Amino acid sequence: MNTNQPLESLKTSGAVFFIFGATGDLARRKLFPAIYSLYREGKLAQDFAVVGLARRPRTRDEFRLDVHTSIQEFCRYSCDSIESEEWTTFAEHFEYQSLDINNVDGFRELSVLTEELETKFDIPGNRMFYLALAPELFGSVSYNLKEGGLLESAGWHRLVIEKPFGYDLASAEKLNEQIREVFREEEIYRIDHYLGKEMVQNIEVIRFGNAFFEPLWNNKHIANIQITLGETVGVEERGGYYDSAGALRDMGQNHMLQMLTMIAMEPPSRLLPEDIRDEKVKVLRSLRPFATSDDVKNNVVRGQYTAGEVRGTELPGYRQEEKVDPNSNTETYFAARVFVDNFRWAGVPFYIRTGKRLPVKTTEIVVEFKSMPNNVYLGQKHKLEPNLLVIRVNPMEGIYIKINAKKPGTDSQIEPLAMDFCQSCMIGINSPEAYERLIHDATKGDSTYFTRWDEVATAWSFVDRIAAAWAENPGDIETYPAGSWGPKATEDLLAKDGYFWWPVNGQDEDNVVWIKNN
Repeated sequence: MNTNQPLESLKTSGAVFFIFGATGDLARRKLFPAIYSLYREGKLAQDFAVVGLARRPRTRDEFRLDVHTSIQEFCRYSCDSIESEEWTTFAEHFEYQSLDINNVDGFRELSVLTEELETKFDIPGNRMFYLALAPELFGSVSYNLKEGGLLESAGWHRLVIEKPFGYDLASAEKLNEQIREVFREEEIYRIDHYLGKEMVQNIEVIRFGNAFFEPLWNNKHIANIQITLGETVGVEERGGYYDSAGALRDMGQNHMLQMLTMIAMEPPSRLLPEDIRDEKVKVLRSLRPFATSDDVKNNVVRGQYTAGEVRGTELPGYRQEEKVDPNSNTETYFAARVFVDNFRWAGVPFYIRTGKRLPVKTTEIVVEFKSMPNNVYLGQKHKLEPNLLVIRVNPMEGIYIKINAKKPGTDSQIEPLAMDFCQSCMIGINSPEAYERLIHDATKGDSTYFTRWDEVATAWSFVDRIAAAWAENPGDIETYPAGSWGPKATEDLLAKDGYFWWPVNGQDEDNVVWIKNN
C-alpha cells in the first residue's frame, strides 16, 4: 500500500475472507452480520468470497444455515428467508472447510479451494485472514498459511487478529516475532473494536473540527478527564479465560488506553494512518510510569465483586462464578489516576475506571473544564458548576455540553443547562456496528483505527508495572457488591484531588435542564 495515498482514494477491492474460528461466538455475533451489512450497503460487490474454517465438521449447507441464523439474530438489517433469490445469491459466496491448523496439508487443500473461488467470482488474488482464535495459535496459523501456499497470490495479503495480543509484554513480543516471520507490519491489522465505535472515531472531529474546543484542550482550561467503561454483566461463560486475565488486561491495556490516546493526542500533521498512529504512540510514551509499588497503591484501585442484588435479583460473587477459582484474587474492577507528562497535559489527572457487575452498561468520556473564579462577579453570590463536555460512546451515542445559565423567570437564579446531541436518537438501530467499519477499513487498506506494534508494546510496558505490583501482594484486593460502582477507594482516588466521579449515562442529573436535538 502506498501510505502517501489519500484515504479517500482507497476503494474496497474484491477479496477472499478467511474466518478462522468460524463456529465461534465472535464470528456468529459480529463477523457474519458485519459482512452481510457491508453487502447490503454495496460496500461488497460480487467479487468476494468467505471461507469459514474450524475443526468442527460442517457441510457447506450447514455452514450457510449457521450464517443465516446469526444474521437473523444479530444483524441490524433483516435477512430474507433461505429460499429467497437475494439470500441464495449472497450465500453462494460462503464456503466451509474443516481444518486442523497444525496440519499443513489442510492449508494446501485450502489453497486449491481458494483458487477455485477466485476464478468463480473474478477475485484478483486479494486475501484477508481473520484469526478469531486464541492468541497462542496465531504463530502456527501464520507459518502454515505460508507453507500451504496461501500467500503466493498476486494480490494483497492481510492478517486481522483479535485481542488479547499476549498476556504481558514478553508474551506479546514473542507473538509478534512469530507473526512478523510471515507478515510485514503493514499487513497486520490488530483489532481493538472500540476504535471502530462511532463516537470514539468522532473524538478527532469534535476536537480538531471545532474552533472553540482545540484552543481550550490543554492544562490551562481542563481540570480533569474521566473515562468510564461499565459492564452490568459478570464473567458469564468466560470464567476460565477471565480468571487468567482480569480487568487490567482484558480492558485496561487496550480499550481504556486507546480511548485515552484519542482524547490526549496532538493534531496529526496529515490525515494519514501512520501520522495519526504516531501521535497516539507519543501519548503512550508520555504516560507517567508507576516506578514503585507505592506509586501503584496510591494511584490504582483494584477490586472484585461479591454477591449483591440488582432490582430484586440476587447476583453471585465473582468467586462463585462458573470456572472461577473459589480463592481467586483476579480483579474484576480497576480504576487509576494517570498523568500524561507532556507540555499540553502536565498536571491534568486522567481518571479511568472499568468493571463488571456495575449498575449501568456505559462507556463515557467526561471532560471537566476548570471552574470560574468564585471570588469575582457571579461567583461571589452563586455556586457555579464546572462546564462539562461528555462524549457518550455506548450504548447511547452522542455528546452533550453542560453550561451555566440563568433560570427562566427568575431574577438571578443560575442552574446547569445541558445542550445534548443524541446520535442514537437520529440513526437508531441502523448505526453501523464497529466490526463493519473495521472490516471495511482493513479491506481498503486503511489501518488508522488498528493498533500498531509499538502502540501494543508501549501499552503493555505501562500495564505490566501495575500487574507486577499487584503480584507482590496478590491478596490485597478491595471488594464491592455486585450492582455498585466499585470499591469506596475509587471515590477517594478523586476526592484527594478535590474531584468526584460525574454521574454517567444521565444518572442523577435531575437538576440539569436539557436542550435536546430534534
